[in-house]
Amino acid sequence: MKQRSGEEVTDRERQVAEAISDNADHASPVKRTNTVSHHSPNYRTVALIIACGLFMQNLDATVLATALPTMAQGFGVSPAGISLALTSYLLALAIFIPASGVVADKFGPRQTFQSAIAVFLVGSVACALSPTLSMLVAARFLQGVGGAMMVPVGRLVLLRSVEKRDLVSAVSWLAMPAMIGPILGPPVGGFIVTYLHWSWIFWINVPMGLFGIFMVGRFVPNIRSEEASPFDVPGFLLSGAGLGAVLFGLELVSRPGHGQVAASLLLIGAMSLCGYVAHARRVERPILDLKLLRVKSFRLSVVGGTLLRITHGANPFLLPMLMQLAFGLSAAASGMVTVSTAVGAFAMKSVVRRLLRLWGFRNSLSAIGLMSPLTFAAIGLIRPSWPWPAIIALLMFYGFLTSLQFSALNTIVYDEVPQEQLSRATSFYSTVQQLSMSLGVVSGAGILTLSMNLNGHTEPQFGDFSMAMWGVATIGVLAIFANLRFDPDAGAEMAGRSRRDQP
Repeated sequence: MKQRSGEEVTDRERQVAEAISDNADHASPVKRTNTVSHHSPNYRTVALIIACGLFMQNLDATVLATALPTMAQGFGVSPAGISLALTSYLLALAIFIPASGVVADKFGPRQTFQSAIAVFLVGSVACALSPTLSMLVAARFLQGVGGAMMVPVGRLVLLRSVEKRDLVSAVSWLAMPAMIGPILGPPVGGFIVTYLHWSWIFWINVPMGLFGIFMVGRFVPNIRSEEASPFDVPGFLLSGAGLGAVLFGLELVSRPGHGQVAASLLLIGAMSLCGYVAHARRVERPILDLKLLRVKSFRLSVVGGTLLRITHGANPFLLPMLMQLAFGLSAAASGMVTVSTAVGAFAMKSVVRRLLRLWGFRNSLSAIGLMSPLTFAAIGLIRPSWPWPAIIALLMFYGFLTSLQFSALNTIVYDEVPQEQLSRATSFYSTVQQLSMSLGVVSGAGILTLSMNLNGHTEPQFGDFSMAMWGVATIGVLAIFANLRFDPDAGAEMAGRSRRDQP
């Protein structure tokens, strides 16, 4: 079997790769079909076809982030107000990702994947045609419903279409667009809003999506699971209502005149989430299994990862606005600057395994998890007097650190999870990921608006951006208390460390 970096892939590594790939197969422990037809296409073909959906989603997100200031002007709203377009999409992901596995088991993964692309395309067209911010927010939510099904179910299709011996290599092929999309997104977004209308951000999804639907139907096998768990309807409704109300309540907290509505939403959200907790304790297979929090490495990864992702989630919202509104750069120039973080993240992929082997997970997460939010806080200090090479280097370093910390977190989270619970663990963790990214956008927009109100600014100034970045960075720094509680030898096998390697 062909191995990466000439090193042996252990059974536990295969389990972790299976867990990370299986974000959609999480409603129940479903048996995986390992027998692949001899007439099935090469796993690289399947992986790259599925990766089209992942590329489209990542490109769309990063292109939109660059275009937000221009779109805010077009809709006649404040820069902080346009954050609803990001929040609604991330909210849809958080609500519907848990349902993707059950839907795929019921209707078949290939049909579900094609339908998800179609829903994403309909949402994209609706976004392009939106005349008001309210319609754009609704269309972005529809896009998010498609995205919630598209990427996790695509990974499920790959998992069930590939021989186990090829799984690690297939997952690495699938991951390539996730790195390429954020690199191309900022300059593409900058070009579109500088030389075209912002609606072309969404029109470019149409040819890619139609091509993906055709290729999935032509080459991707429809391998069903042998059994499917019943859908946890009460749990889905309670968790969805709770997450939705809390996120939009937090979004409205800093907006003048919305205090009463925000308080009502937060109260409804809290009551719904409490109801879900009570429900999850009574049923055998809830849509989000809270019993997983009893697993130490899983619990610490969830807590630390959530705090760090709040910091990182604010970055796509705050950084393009800083460059365009405070520095006065065009959208195209802003895209060329902010792409530096993606370049730094891409560079990290070649060294992550060596760093984890040298330092171990606890030391790596403790050090990098502290350096990353502090570096983001340092970005809040940049001013036009800074030399551009120094700004680019700082952004690249932040991207490098952020990618390293999440690569470590996304692996160590499964270290102590029993194999029969891996699918439910991926469901829980991927939902928390999307929720924390949504909280990052909400927190960044809220602190930015609060600073503007306190300083009497109608447009955000350097000081307002600094306060917003320092505020969300402070949240990320708190992850150090979770990271230091990992066992010294946590994830030693996955990092390729023996006992003698540990300090």
